[in-house]
Amino acid sequence: MASSTNRIAAAVVAAAVVGVGAGAGAVAIADRSSGDTTTAAATTTAPTVSNVANSTLTIGAVAKAALPSVVEIDVATGGSSATGGGASAEGTGWVYDTKGDLVTNYHVVQGASSVNVKFSDGSSYKGTIVGTDPDTDLAVVRVNAPAAKLVPLQLGDSDAAQLGDPVIAIGNPFGLDGTVTSGIVSQLNREITSPNQTPIEGAIQTDAAINHGNSGGPLLNLDGRVIGVTAQIQSDSGGNEGVGFAIPSNLVRTIATQLIASGKAEHALLGIIPANVSSGGAKVQTVSPNTAAKDAGVKVGDVITAVDGQVVTSAAQLRALIGADAPGDKVTLTITRAGAQKTIDVTLGTRS
Repeated sequence: MASSTNRIAAAVVAAAVVGVGAGAGAVAIADRSSGDTTTAAATTTAPTVSNVANSTLTIGAVAKAALPSVVEIDVATGGSSATGGGASAEGTGWVYDTKGDLVTNYHVVQGASSVNVKFSDGSSYKGTIVGTDPDTDLAVVRVNAPAAKLVPLQLGDSDAAQLGDPVIAIGNPFGLDGTVTSGIVSQLNREITSPNQTPIEGAIQTDAAINHGNSGGPLLNLDGRVIGVTAQIQSDSGGNEGVGFAIPSNLVRTIATQLIASGKAEHALLGIIPANVSSGGAKVQTVSPNTAAKDAGVKVGDVITAVDGQVVTSAAQLRALIGADAPGDKVTLTITRAGAQKTIDVTLGTRS
């Protein structure tokens, strides 16, 4: 049997590569850890998403409200595809704010010489890349579109997602604009790999159908809030086999905020290498010198059981929680040391 591989879920033509391999390692903490790895992918009368959030809706109601805020992103790379001198790629994005900022995947706009954004009513606008972050496979594109079209989708709390929760994916698979699929949260805290081979922690696994062209699209809960950005699939065939992955919304919030502010993203550094503990939590294997953890008094052998009150069940989850923070953020670690529980306040550093 052929081994399954993770594939980026963007539609690509004209001889562009679409596959990436799965990988492992720590992100946003210190050096890479081998302790915990998982192989990884028109104007409407409907209520706006901001109006319907905080109420459990049907799949149809969420889809109708969100569709006007989901866009098709068409990219030309390496020259003019019209004259045969370049390639083109197609993915998905969604309205992040009223200024015209759209969130998508980095791999959708990677190498772009031009970007075109098409809304659900068929209107198109030139897009400008505001910033990209290959480490998290996220990007922000800006369009100068009428205010009536710029209805932001609301971000949810990806840490609150639960196994089995219903979810909805919206995107443009194979150029089929505005395709809606549904499924559940199949698992949480998966590890996938970015285009530059950096691990992305905390990914949401779903069985909602995701195919080439879905990349950058929203994964929504039944409150109509975005809990993830669809990015990859795991597949033997290269098509949907019910195993898809979305970048968690709490990480999206951190990265998008930085990209909009400065065009680039920095990643928080705690400064430890963690390992799993059978009883739960993440045991500190090493503490790097001149890091936030060292300065705050974290010691080898400490078991981190919570970050800002969020229970830590594994090393991968700890990496995801730290990865969703920004450099300079202050976090409170709950640790167990020599049988006693204590808290340590840490101001996170910057990963180089």
